[in-house]
Amino acid sequence: MASHRLIQYVGKHFGLAASERLYDCLNVYYFVEGHALNDRPRLAKVASEELKKIGNEIGEEEILLFLNSDEGREEIEKVLQTHTQLGIHSIPKFIIEGQTLIDGAAHWKHHVQIYREIESRGSVNGGPIFGEMLGVDAEIIERGSHEEPDEMYA
Repeated sequence: MASHRLIQYVGKHFGLAASERLYDCLNVYYFVEGHALNDRPRLAKVASEELKKIGNEIGEEEILLFLNSDEGREEIEKVLQTHTQLGIHSIPKFIIEGQTLIDGAAHWKHHVQIYREIESRGSVNGGPIFGEMLGVDAEIIERGSHEEPDEMYA
């Protein structure tokens, strides 16, 4: 829960590109290096170092203070409950237009069909469903998380 809350916190305060970068870092931290995601002091150190690399100055102490609080817990629990209601029990999953659920292992033709339908309509019906639950401002969501590759790792 601590790492989920931390990703949410970073997204709210530094934007989705920063939270995606931290998410990638934490995947290596956990899956490759074998560190525990509930080791809050170590998690705070890693997060602070990673965020500094992309120009977001936040100290370990501030992150640890956040991690030792309950801030963001209610939002994460609400998202987990929504996952259960939607039948999401594994990742990756794609929720398109806030209503169509596609398994990440689905044949590519299913993805293409859905996006071609949206393209032929000329508009997207619906939008993100988790941003509001997580308390992420619409402006941050609108900016998105995708940047040009040379900008992401400068």
